[in-house]
Amino acid sequence: MVLLASATVLAGCSSADGSGGAADATGGSGRPVRADAAGTVWLCRPGLADDPCTSSLATTSVPATGPRIVTTPTAAGNSPFDCFYVYPTVSTQSTDNANLKIQSGEVGAAIAQASPFSPSCRVWAPMYRQRTEESLAKGPGNDPTADAIAYESVLAGWKDYLANYNDHRPVIFIGHSQGAAMLIRLIESQIDPNSKLRGQMITAIIAGGNVAVPVGQDVGSTFKHLPLCTSSGETSCVIAYSTFPKRPPPDSLFGRPGQGVSLQSGQTANVGVQVACTNPAALGGGTSALDPQFLTATMPPPAPSVATPWISYPGLYAARCRDEGGASWLQVTDEAGAGDARPMVTESLGPQWGYHLEDINLTLGNLLDDVALQERTYSALHG
Repeated sequence: MVLLASATVLAGCSSADGSGGAADATGGSGRPVRADAAGTVWLCRPGLADDPCTSSLATTSVPATGPRIVTTPTAAGNSPFDCFYVYPTVSTQSTDNANLKIQSGEVGAAIAQASPFSPSCRVWAPMYRQRTEESLAKGPGNDPTADAIAYESVLAGWKDYLANYNDHRPVIFIGHSQGAAMLIRLIESQIDPNSKLRGQMITAIIAGGNVAVPVGQDVGSTFKHLPLCTSSGETSCVIAYSTFPKRPPPDSLFGRPGQGVSLQSGQTANVGVQVACTNPAALGGGTSALDPQFLTATMPPPAPSVATPWISYPGLYAARCRDEGGASWLQVTDEAGAGDARPMVTESLGPQWGYHLEDINLTLGNLLDDVALQERTYSALHG
């Protein structure tokens, strides 16, 4: 099965650069320079004129009843914090690993998943040689060589960023699906064993990636030092979850250890461990309302007509972590009352996937609140 970003995420998004890879992304008539001296091709980085991670965030909040409210968050170009984003499977190229050509899939994913964080951080997103949709259709664990190529590409981007751009700034990591699997590898090998870098990590948002912990524990297995976030404002911790409307089936790609997306990060253990679940709406546990935010163009009928590129639906969903039958997941429940015509997400790819395509956007407002509070805590602790 393919581990990909929602096709709806890509609707209406055009390529930011028609270049053909690192060698062709260093300029050309009318194109911005995206490859740096180390050879990293940047999908997003501070200073790009057409950076998809600094797209308009004007949002219309559409409640079940009552007036709509429009907000206009803006990117904070001088934020003291950085975000390092790794996008999910979007490449439709015919090879096992994608090249570094920036196409509409990468642009669309960055707009939908990373740009909302730009008011809180400067967003860095390297292009990487991810496994393509065609490759992952053969199975997420069937090609370790292709997985290694993808990871080495992400690792090179991280090392370039750390050596040449970070300047000791605190970092928020964000990844989804294949991007989450790559982040797991990166954090496991580069951040978790390094006390200095652990101290620079505000948080890691790893959605749809199957971070594993010992049963009933908050740390261990995937990461030996970095715990799950269990309270508001906690830093140097991990927010990890996969969204489902009910218990994931036995053959699920997410929420069950040692299978599905776990295999992309080399996690095969399935005894004595469980997939981590932290509820972005209630890090300390329990049930709480979600603050879902979506690109307006991706909403199916009967989506309300709004003029802003983003739309939010307060009060439409609630969520809580569940652990049952060998699965752990963030259960999302429909809170719509009678007469509420706002559109609902569905298991569009079947029960194996749950709400995977919308993992980030279902919880987006909550994640933004979490990050803002974590940044305030970090600033208070570190001056």
